[in-house]
Amino acid sequence: MHRWMCGHTIKDKIKNEIIKEEVGVTPIVEKLVKTHLRWFGHVQRRPLDALIRRVDQMVENLIIRGRGRPNKKTI
Repeated sequence: MHRWMCGHTIKDKIKNEIIKEEVGVTPIVEKLVKTHLRWFGHVQRRPLDALIRRVDQMVENLIIRGRGRPNKKTI
């Protein structure tokens, strides 16, 4: 799509990075970071008694599990 917008074809042998710079496409990583930070801001603005805030403040590692598959229990 970007090649078509610039008027290039595959036969022109222009790298994708160059075409993305010409069109002004932002990298996917930047978009993901921006979206993640936006979600984090919504969570931080919630009241302290909201479920997501309580889960966020819980102490991690309350359950200690052993490594590997659990033992097979007989009935």
